Amino acid sequence: MAPSPDRAIWAHARDHGLVIVTKDENFHRLSVLLGPPPKVIWVRLGNCSTDDVIRLLQVRREAIEGFVAHEEAAFLALA
Repeated sequence: MAPSPDRAIWAHARDHGLVIVTKDENFHRLSVLLGPPPKVIWVRLGNCSTDDVIRLLQVRREAIEGFVAHEEAAFLALA
């Protein structure tokens, strides 16, 4: 869905119980504006490789799992 408009991605994630993992600040704005669902994980690494993103997600796995399990949590920023 990468070439899709942000709102279409948001609606798809909401309708299918998915979590959005993104480097796009627009999803932070949508999270504030619309609230969950879906939940949003914002990867704040700037210019980096896919391997850098994978390492961050692996290192922060426990925080991510806790965030996903928390019913009221809407947004998690990772750096």
